[in-house]
Amino acid sequence: MNGGRRPTLEMVAMRAGVGRGTVSRVINGSDQVSPATREAVRTAIAELGYVPNHAARTLVTRRTDTVAFVIAESDDRLFAQPFFAQIVRGVSTALNELGLQMLLTTVRSADEYERLGDYLTAHHVDGVLLVSLHADDPLPDRLVEAGVPFVIGGRPSWQTRHPVHSVDVDNVGGAHTATRRLVETGRRRIATVAGPPDMVAGEDRLEGYLTALREAGLPPAPELVARGDFSYESGEAAMRRILEAAPDVDAVFVASDPMALAVLKVLRSAGRRVPDDVAVIGYDNSPFAAHSDPPLTSVHQPTERMGSEMARILADIAIPGAADHTERMLDTHLVIRESG
Repeated sequence: MNGGRRPTLEMVAMRAGVGRGTVSRVINGSDQVSPATREAVRTAIAELGYVPNHAARTLVTRRTDTVAFVIAESDDRLFAQPFFAQIVRGVSTALNELGLQMLLTTVRSADEYERLGDYLTAHHVDGVLLVSLHADDPLPDRLVEAGVPFVIGGRPSWQTRHPVHSVDVDNVGGAHTATRRLVETGRRRIATVAGPPDMVAGEDRLEGYLTALREAGLPPAPELVARGDFSYESGEAAMRRILEAAPDVDAVFVASDPMALAVLKVLRSAGRRVPDDVAVIGYDNSPFAAHSDPPLTSVHQPTERMGSEMARILADIAIPGAADHTERMLDTHLVIRESG
């Protein structure tokens, strides 16, 4: 129809009977176009087979319509822990509704951090979502220095140095509720498999556990605390250390469901019945909690909603620069099953 020429913006405008600027507004999703005009432009685009030149548009608007979602863990951890699948689902769904693309990446080594930092600070994306940050993570500072908008999932330990947008769950409250449940069911030697000390979520859940013990008049005991890194393997090793140091343990609050599953395995291997001899409560309320043996009592955190909230804050507040500081805290609740 056009002699083999690639359709242009001007050709679409002529076909639709509107100006070039009107076509641009329709393509860019502007609401300053009447429904009838929008439909005429879309019809012309379809008839001509017009494909917008996004590279040229990026040069003009300085927008890429792409958001980087960075998980500061290895690929193995990404696919092994349900937490990440749920938060990715929340982010992906929200960005799709907002008309934005998601670039998903994991990062752990120093070389990976350097390369990713170079890419993100070169403004190849409109903004960044960060989850599973560790205390020594260099990305937030690099993004601040480069003026790249970002939102953090969780409460970063360095946030007092910079204004920050963040979405967190009430980790202290969730751990406190779980530990108080163990106290109320008559347990007195309550251990915890805590998270890593270089992650705020790990420290917050430990704080909730310790606070509940103090309120119940149960002094914290060092032999009842062992740390893991939220993975199954670390939970297994931590529970073995607890049993060796405190064989009279009668309950365990575990800071993640993967670690809690490992705790159930170790207790079963040691001949301890759950919950008769040792009660166990996990954290995540992951999909497999209901199918463990016995079904796992666990703290529910709204992980998918967390991802969705992060994406919307980035698009609606951080990228437009509507505010330099946003904190959103999501509630948790305990899902009681048979383990504790």
